[in-house]
Amino acid sequence: MAINASGTIYPLSALRALVLHCQRLTTPNETAVAPTPDAIADLVATLGYVQIDTLNVVNRAHYVTLWARFGVYDPADFDRLIYAPGQRRLYEGWGHAASIIPLEHYRYHRWRTDKTFSFNPGFRDWLSKGDNRALVEQTLARVRAEGGLRVGDLDYDGPQRGVWYDWKPPKMALEALFAWGDLMVADRVNFQRVYDVKERVLPDWVDTTPVADEAARRFCLEQAARALGVFDLRNLTFYAYMRATPVRAEVKALVQDGTLIEIRGESMDGVRKWLLHRDHLPLLQRAADGEIRAARTTFIAPFDSLLWAPKRDEVLWGFNQLLECYKPAKDRIYGYFSFPILHKDRLVGRFDPKLDRKSGVLTLNALYLEPGVEPDDELIAGVATAMRDFLAWHRATGLRIAKSDPPAFGEKLLRTL
Repeated sequence: MAINASGTIYPLSALRALVLHCQRLTTPNETAVAPTPDAIADLVATLGYVQIDTLNVVNRAHYVTLWARFGVYDPADFDRLIYAPGQRRLYEGWGHAASIIPLEHYRYHRWRTDKTFSFNPGFRDWLSKGDNRALVEQTLARVRAEGGLRVGDLDYDGPQRGVWYDWKPPKMALEALFAWGDLMVADRVNFQRVYDVKERVLPDWVDTTPVADEAARRFCLEQAARALGVFDLRNLTFYAYMRATPVRAEVKALVQDGTLIEIRGESMDGVRKWLLHRDHLPLLQRAADGEIRAARTTFIAPFDSLLWAPKRDEVLWGFNQLLECYKPAKDRIYGYFSFPILHKDRLVGRFDPKLDRKSGVLTLNALYLEPGVEPDDELIAGVATAMRDFLAWHRATGLRIAKSDPPAFGEKLLRTL
């Protein structure tokens, strides 16, 4: 294994700063400007993927992923890069789950239908059952003849018997064709996908030169390593959305050729070994020297790529991120869809929001500070700055805090706003 020869033990502050820098979460709030199309496309390329979310208690989480880094922006600018002919630079695909992916990376994701390596659906077992193959062929022929179609455009009178999310067969056929790349998402109408054949969606400039599956997975692993900053094996493979055991040999090859190097750094549990992409060693040193600092206060959506590395939030921040929207209400600790609060290089708290779009009031059903974090003036000022921006972005006219723990946190925040 390639090891950083200096023997340096990097401080926790440097590791956090590097991670946040690689995730584009260090920019001071006051320097934020509305992003250009180039800036949006560059961010998605840096992260590798922006995970798509269907829940809309506030703006959907994939839009919040950009807001956390840019501040107020127009989500329509993001949508145009995904769906507008002539402006399309991103696409919907299977990456880290259902994701927005750069079209420049398109040819590196064909392996994702292989369930040996990928967590994403392959649909091969479904295809072998009953009349499903004929249904797929009929569905593809219809889309090719009629143009873009939504699920509701395909008639079906039978019961819902799909093996995945209990989808009805036409939905399964569309999703299978989408996973295999025969169909792409041409548009969204009321957030419903419009599927069309690849030839009518994929821009001519996109490089479709085939890449061997192993080389493509290596590309995805390296991209994940750069986006993560510091990580362990499980962090790396899950960010790339690969099954850890089958891909272990490919990760080992990256270590043996020096692409990934081992360093020693602090954690909440003491000094431990971390992995790092070799290109980032100078950045880590700059972070250790104080040249890279986290200066942003923002809110992190539950599906944000900062949180994809399993258990890393606990090891680096002592913060246990919980996604509780799939739990019964009685079993939730923090709420339905809680957003971590990032203040500079710390995850200091979280809140469970709900926007009433009719009244314009954003309600925080619950607002929490982490144990040991005090609601001092500096923290309150930072959170208030981010909250003003969050409210403005949602065109919210008011903020209501139903519960705050400690109570002083919510009281001071409302007074400052």
